[in-house]
Amino acid sequence: MFTGIIESIGSIRALTPKGGDVRVHVATGKLDLSDVKLGDSIAINGVCLTAVELPGDGFVADVSRETLDCTAFHQLKTGSRLNLEKALTPTTRLGGHLVSGHVDGVGEVVSREENARAVQFRIRAPKELAKYIAHKGSITVDGTSLTVNEVDGAEFELTIIPHTLSETIMGDYKPGHLVNLEVDLLARYLERLLLGDKAAVSSKGGISESFLAENGFVKS
Repeated sequence: MFTGIIESIGSIRALTPKGGDVRVHVATGKLDLSDVKLGDSIAINGVCLTAVELPGDGFVADVSRETLDCTAFHQLKTGSRLNLEKALTPTTRLGGHLVSGHVDGVGEVVSREENARAVQFRIRAPKELAKYIAHKGSITVDGTSLTVNEVDGAEFELTIIPHTLSETIMGDYKPGHLVNLEVDLLARYLERLLLGDKAAVSSKGGISESFLAENGFVKS
């Protein structure tokens, strides 16, 4: 688990194809690795990866084909900047929100506009994730815990303050850039809870308007 508070900006030192997937060597910048052991989890742009080597200048992790297919990892190359966060501990200050490091989908930056000293981003999420994104709710973008300021269909807006722009890779974002999205865990669990006993029967139906009407949540 993570908090979505980025600890360091790192970069990709090397990407090595290995047996059908990829091994990545990450230079970790100011991230303190003194308490990191082999097998520990570190989030790269919101993707939870396992440290399999600790060469002294960062860490090495294996990126599975599943991760390559389901995240924006495929757009990274040697030298790409990365958001980094170590897994939380029982004494970690939870400054963001609970983040699993399991990416739900890939979004696209639609626009970027200056807003006083901040920057306003509009991001388009996959249609299937739109129902989990709420005004003033939490969302994780490339591992960064953020508050949604506005929602319009599958698009949402973020207002990013100067500190976040300088301490994460969000300052690099331009229209067309792909980002990893993780929706709020509570929204995921709430959807499952609303299914009640039907959760054990159907794994594909999900929550529909007809289901909500049948169970008294909305008027049919």
